[in-house]
Amino acid sequence: MGLNRAMRDYLEFEKPIREIEEKIEKLSATATNGKSSAQHDIRKLRTKLAQTEHELYKNLTPWQRTQLARHPQRPSTLDYITELTRDFLELHGDRVFGDDRAIVGGFARFNDRPVMIIGHQKGKTLKERMLRNFGMPNPEGYRKALRLMKTAEKFNRPIITFIDTPGAYPGIGAEERGQAEAIARNLCVMSRLTVPIISVVIGEGGSGGALALGVADRVLMLEHSVYSVISPEGCAAILWDSPEKVPDAAAALKMTANDLLDLGVIDTIVSEPLGGAHREPRAVCALVGKALANQLFDLLDLSVEQLVALRDQKYRKMGAVTGILPAQA
Repeated sequence: MGLNRAMRDYLEFEKPIREIEEKIEKLSATATNGKSSAQHDIRKLRTKLAQTEHELYKNLTPWQRTQLARHPQRPSTLDYITELTRDFLELHGDRVFGDDRAIVGGFARFNDRPVMIIGHQKGKTLKERMLRNFGMPNPEGYRKALRLMKTAEKFNRPIITFIDTPGAYPGIGAEERGQAEAIARNLCVMSRLTVPIISVVIGEGGSGGALALGVADRVLMLEHSVYSVISPEGCAAILWDSPEKVPDAAAALKMTANDLLDLGVIDTIVSEPLGGAHREPRAVCALVGKALANQLFDLLDLSVEQLVALRDQKYRKMGAVTGILPAQA
């Protein structure tokens, strides 16, 4: 899985950018021998393009950020593993039912330190996405992740998880095999693991399917990623029974990186290039690698007792009510 920049795949709200770039392409194709008038027009359009991009991407709505988080060319778990680690040894299966390709994981060396890496994998092409079940794990995926986490604890290896899923697979077979129990067990075990855990929301973090890899000492989040208890579409369907309310639902859910940092759900925001992570994937991988290294350096200084106690405090204080509630009428 390379990180070469692919042809632009425009989102709906990027239509003004697409129109300007198409004009530039047409002028560039018809310009002959550096004709001054054509070159002048191209320069003006490029200036306009830069201004349009700056205005658009600096004022994104939560729903537009959600669309960027779901972009098919956004760097995936395997992309980060390829760019940031060496000697990756993928491990398969949950030793109970089978191997879920929506979850990838194994030992690797990050900054010359052995670690365990686990993450959701959506795939980029249609064939890959079908193979990976569009990044929606079954129970065996979460049980595989749990097996790898316990293995990491046994060999005293820090754990790094990459979160990128619309949610756990809601199929009948998944429910029959204990989807809810598998997720709940991951939450319980991760809260007590005796090795450092760092999670990075690299795309879409949907509901318990994301949280099952997200009970960490440090939670990082890419600038245009989202992390929520439900998708905007699901929220709009439940509350308003109207697809037209999806942008309103995205805003109400407080699912963006800035919102979640203010709420104390995440610890750090990793910046993205103008236009999103898919525009400069290698640069984003480098930024994520630097952020991971800094967080891991801090966590390795803690004793096991401090590590577990601080993790416990981190999650117990989320959603805590302060002050006196108004009297009920």
